[in-house]
Amino acid sequence: MSSCSPGGAPDLMFLLASASHALLAEHAAGLAELGISPRAHHVLLRARAGDLTQRQIGEACGIDKTTMVVTLDQLEAAGLARRRPSPTDRRARLVEVTGQGVVVLDRAQEIAARIQQDVLAGLPPAQREALLRSLENLVAGRLSGAGPCGPGSRPGC
Repeated sequence: MSSCSPGGAPDLMFLLASASHALLAEHAAGLAELGISPRAHHVLLRARAGDLTQRQIGEACGIDKTTMVVTLDQLEAAGLARRRPSPTDRRARLVEVTGQGVVVLDRAQEIAARIQQDVLAGLPPAQREALLRSLENLVAGRLSGAGPCGPGSRPGC
């Protein structure tokens, strides 16, 4: 089930979108037992490093301000994260993962690793490594968000 580009080659956008959709659905199903979404998982993962503002975490996760506030409200209500004033900027809030949040995050990481292992098991080892390396190179380079439309650009900019 792959769409082809005009030249008959596989369509990169279609393939990546299809893979992303399937992985996101599987990730969401796996995290449901923990009561968090893939977005919440991503926010907790970024916040775990500490001393990041909700704005910095939102930018790193590609989440707009409003969605970030809603996500943090949910995480705080569940006791998984808390916001506290930044000591250097009165307007900013730092996000920290609570003890309960660390437990949930560790379990979420195990679920994500299991899914990744299951998905990649369908490829020979050399292809797994090549796929991951290639995707890392694309995401760090050409698809880093600083494409032809400029820094921080979004698809269809």
